[in-house]
Amino acid sequence: MQVPALERCVGDVGIFFSTHWGRAPLLLTPSSEDERGFSDLASLDDLDHMIASLGLHASSLRMVRDGTTLPVSGYTTPAAKTSRGMESLVSAAAVYQRFMEGATIVLESLHRYWKPLAGFCRELEISLGHRLQVNAYITPPGSRGFDVHRDTHDVFVLQVSGTKHWIVYDRDDDQQVLIDRDIEAGSSLYIPTGFPHAAATGGTTSAHLTVGILTHDSIEVVRGVAGLAEEEPAFRQRLPGAALRDVGALRAEVDRQLEEVRCWLEKVDVDELTRRVARRVMSSAQPILGGRLRQFELLEAIDADTPVTHVPGATCFLWPNDGGVTVLLADRELEMPVAAVPAMELIAVRKRFHVRDLHEFLTPASSLILVRRLIREGLLEVLVED
Repeated sequence: MQVPALERCVGDVGIFFSTHWGRAPLLLTPSSEDERGFSDLASLDDLDHMIASLGLHASSLRMVRDGTTLPVSGYTTPAAKTSRGMESLVSAAAVYQRFMEGATIVLESLHRYWKPLAGFCRELEISLGHRLQVNAYITPPGSRGFDVHRDTHDVFVLQVSGTKHWIVYDRDDDQQVLIDRDIEAGSSLYIPTGFPHAAATGGTTSAHLTVGILTHDSIEVVRGVAGLAEEEPAFRQRLPGAALRDVGALRAEVDRQLEEVRCWLEKVDVDELTRRVARRVMSSAQPILGGRLRQFELLEAIDADTPVTHVPGATCFLWPNDGGVTVLLADRELEMPVAAVPAMELIAVRKRFHVRDLHEFLTPASSLILVRRLIREGLLEVLVED
């Protein structure tokens, strides 16, 4: 049985959210029966393959030694002219040379192109409700990449290979040590925002994945309010000239505008504001759209007995409107007529169903049209049985 992504990182999910989430570090060591660890997500050999064989651009890799980022020119080839402009590529030979000299290799944003990590991260995003990014850190023996530092976001550290010695300090007292130990392959370490930490290798090469949790904070609501305010004519008036010459006049104008804002806030359309915040939040987390070309080939063969399911990581919000319903997907909005509302309500909550399950709400022909459209739009896919 496959262990859920969040449980792999934290163990007991209930205890994690009640005790550690945003509050305190958590170290989870591997159980004796867990032989996989995190190497299925990206093993040391996988990371080596990325460096040597993927033709990475300079922006996909950086190198750090003793807290200092090395110049890009030290591990890339000279820019070559291509049909798309000037591009610098990573030189594997140069990367390995800097590595042997004690530099840590940092592979950036692996969740964007490494399939096992993409699926794992999307599952984590849904469990946490926040978007993620993943970097890999490969450190040679007897080295450290970074000095003691605080991250501006929560992280999961997933040890893939070797061991690394981690020290984590209290967020409010950087002299108090909370964790000070070697972390072995298969272990995970959760560090909330702001806790000082540092790590160094011993006698072996270490490889770990850092999953950065880019939380959606309440400032998203404020940004949504600002977006609505920018469309309000009352807030596009020019400041009076006196306000630019007299600080007293400027203060009076600020007071007047704040009172305008207070009165306007009482009339803000909360539904429209919620929709804007939903759009910002959803647009940051994309579904895993692998296999779409094959899905397109299956479209015409769909019939009432065809099983369909949500694309991995796909989510949708249904937003009522005067003419029916707006379906909010990660990167687009679909307008549906009133007749499609009951069927869409079923589709939104049932992750797996047969086309015939929609016949309660739509004609067989309309059911096929709706399912085919949602496959094209990236919400559904035909469930291909093994």
